[in-house]
Amino acid sequence: MLRLERVHSGYGPVKILFDISLEVQNGEIVSLIGANGAGKSTLLKTISATVRCSQGKIFFSGSEITKFPPHRVVDLGIIQIPEGRQVIGELTVLENLTLGCYRKFNKLGREGRKNLLDRVFALFPTLMERMSQTAGTLSGGEQQMLAIGRALMGEPRLLLTDEPSLGLAPMIVEAVCQIIKKLNQDGLTVLLVEQNALIALEMGQRAYVLEGGRITLQGKGTDLLHEDKVRESYLGV
Repeated sequence: MLRLERVHSGYGPVKILFDISLEVQNGEIVSLIGANGAGKSTLLKTISATVRCSQGKIFFSGSEITKFPPHRVVDLGIIQIPEGRQVIGELTVLENLTLGCYRKFNKLGREGRKNLLDRVFALFPTLMERMSQTAGTLSGGEQQMLAIGRALMGEPRLLLTDEPSLGLAPMIVEAVCQIIKKLNQDGLTVLLVEQNALIALEMGQRAYVLEGGRITLQGKGTDLLHEDKVRESYLGV
């Protein structure tokens, strides 16, 4: 589904990613782990085209999308849940969710938008109860649910998730992980960036380790759990 070939990117003259090659197959959860500053978020932003690829190629469903602008990437069904959730605190839950389908707003029509909302509310009943509440008054866990729901309103084919456990209590982290697993079981492909290596490697069918802007290890998630380097650097073993 997604393929990166020797991708380099960064911010102006500052290069962050070097020679990145990875694949995400249809129906997979693929995890990406690494320390703070390794380039994980930059990699997701490069796929989303909010950071430009300076060298290499990006393919989605067999077609090159390297030079696509962000809105065309969204139109293809590549949708990112940003680090820190980034819900719009002054808007209501309903308004935040509706923003998720802004590219398809008129095409969907009232009935189509209602159907998408119904699916989100079935997954997150709390959001339905708080539909008229401003997003800034929600708890961290509720805001993460809202961020996931907003992404689902865009009907993603590939979901890019950036640190979904960040700042959440362990019980809420478990609930969010179960939601991502359920979405994957229902057919959604996921590229998961997660600093909690244990969570990431247990969830991902395959995984990549990013260090200093370069991929240094890759393999099945369960196999990487037993790699000495991973256990020492990321699992504290």
